[in-house]
Amino acid sequence: MRNTRLLLFMLAFVAAVFMSSCSDSESYAELLEKERHATNAYLANCRVVNEIPSDTVFEVGKDAPYYRIDPEGNIYMQVLKAGDRKNDKVKDSEKIYFRYMRYDLYYWYTYGEMLGDGNENDMNLSPTYFNYGNYALANSAQWGYGIQMPLKFLGVDSEVNLIIKSQYGLASEISNVRPYLYHLRYFRNQI
Repeated sequence: MRNTRLLLFMLAFVAAVFMSSCSDSESYAELLEKERHATNAYLANCRVVNEIPSDTVFEVGKDAPYYRIDPEGNIYMQVLKAGDRKNDKVKDSEKIYFRYMRYDLYYWYTYGEMLGDGNENDMNLSPTYFNYGNYALANSAQWGYGIQMPLKFLGVDSEVNLIIKSQYGLASEISNVRPYLYHLRYFRNQI
């Protein structure tokens, strides 16, 4: 996990250096500020709890709050279905399939529209999966650290809304500096 954070930081730093070298583009700091504004604007319409419950028993449902699940405020989770954490906990390196829809919160903040993309509603799209916690594998690393984080607290058969800031999102998009709202459902079997 520490190596993953270091890698993500280094990628973000390289992106910042690259972006700052372009005289007609925004600085990395300016992009981070826009990302923060977009995230805060979305969360302003929601209940937010700034820590994980000590007993890890979350409120569940469409009216549940968004829990900040990392100390820096890069990931917020709303639990729609908690799954059975005691009897259905994920194991290290276990293959987990997921269906998702994601929405660019910066686009929403700028244009007022939620446009989604993902494989949530189209079963003809290839299945998506990661090996939990094993970021040495490309299938896990490509999705970033954020989408796996709910499984630290929930059972595998769970469903969440997840706000992920860029440095914890898709590895290929870190330099875009955009936060995304994900709707995620996790499974053990390919569907």
